Amino acid sequence: MGNSCQETPPLLLQDLKVTIHQASMIFPSKETHNNNNNNNNNKSLFLSNIDKVLNFDVETVHFFAANKDYPSSKVAQKLKDALEDALVAYEFLGGRMKMNSETGRLEIICNGEGAGFVVASCDYRLDEIGDLAFPNPAFAQFVHKSKDFLKHGDSPLCVAQITSCKCGGFVIGFTTSHTTFDGLSFKTFLDNLAALASNKRMPVIPSHDRHLLAARSPPRVTFPHPEMLDLGEFPTSAEAGVFEASSEELHFKVFHLTTDNINCLKEKAKDSNVNSRVTGFNVVTALVWRCKALSFSPPDPNRSSTILYAVDIRSRLSPPLPKSYAGNAVLTAYATAKCEVLEKGSFAKLVEMVSEGAKRMNDEYARSIIDWGELHNGFPSGEVLVSSWWRLGFEEVEYPWGKPRYCCPVVYHRKDIILLFPPVGGSDGSDNGINIIVALPPKEMDKFKNFFYEFLI
Repeated sequence: MGNSCQETPPLLLQDLKVTIHQASMIFPSKETHNNNNNNNNNKSLFLSNIDKVLNFDVETVHFFAANKDYPSSKVAQKLKDALEDALVAYEFLGGRMKMNSETGRLEIICNGEGAGFVVASCDYRLDEIGDLAFPNPAFAQFVHKSKDFLKHGDSPLCVAQITSCKCGGFVIGFTTSHTTFDGLSFKTFLDNLAALASNKRMPVIPSHDRHLLAARSPPRVTFPHPEMLDLGEFPTSAEAGVFEASSEELHFKVFHLTTDNINCLKEKAKDSNVNSRVTGFNVVTALVWRCKALSFSPPDPNRSSTILYAVDIRSRLSPPLPKSYAGNAVLTAYATAKCEVLEKGSFAKLVEMVSEGAKRMNDEYARSIIDWGELHNGFPSGEVLVSSWWRLGFEEVEYPWGKPRYCCPVVYHRKDIILLFPPVGGSDGSDNGINIIVALPPKEMDKFKNFFYEFLI
């Protein structure tokens, strides 16, 4: 059927020989009413209950082929200028996180302290780095970790690094606090950044009013929320918003599904599934849920398994959020079943459960989760989270130096997150399949692999 599984490449580069040449702070290109360093007048940005549990950094890398009209030095200058322009419209990116002593809430102080900008080089060609689709932990070298160029205790909400390669290609790495963007709003930010780099107007003026997702007064939790874990009085750590890193040995594999594979899964799901929405995402999510749950050791048919997956609520609210909403507007849907059902039940039934989880996310349910976050200190909890970068469209961003060859996050040592990505070059229409990145202990990975191909037939 054309599917494939890629294990850890035998010659995976561990040291990409990245040298930092310059690291500095950049500031808005125009005066804003908050970059006068008068702390008494600094505006604060309210963070919703969705934003506040995402208090950790997201690191993404964007690979570009060489362009004779845009050597890396020219790209670096254009990128820096565009970021300085973007900090005018995205003023909060140049701000800092702070706890409001009066309300006890995290917020962003728009104090104009700036974003980080780093220029680096790599002693390899892009084609020597290896398969870009494989989650090489060494890609972390393309995002800046050191805080040597910062004031003591300073922590910018955005740092950009451009790394030139020996072939003339280059990598742009972004580190942004997840409190600032979700995947869709970050895509809008990249579109705006690319337009500014092309000396054009931003196509979308960002909407910063996060009170649109504030809890109701008084809060009204009108549904049970088994997908949420209440931590009680324990403080929410920086990692608690998703899942903690695992200390055990994990093997990474990339499973590829072609368009034909996905269409076959859709046909299987339609056998008795006339009322549910049979989408590519739903069938892929159902497949990986089944494989992940059954790979658990020791096997227990009576064990319950819960899968989590993000749902964009912008259009599900009443009234809908503006498409230009610049914060986090995704909530976690869920599906739960016993392992016996996952193993012996019909695939159509599993797809229906995944579909129902997303269908559940209407205005009242979304508001109920947001209100739950006002009353409880907690975050989404399940056996596995499916994080989809499949159709975010980062590869479609048109910079003056061209579209990226590939984009991906820096992958962490976590077994409870399964990532969905477009294949390298897939955005040009040649292959609309999907790459599924899985990290599991060796024995569980062997089981997952066997189940994956068994259930594809």
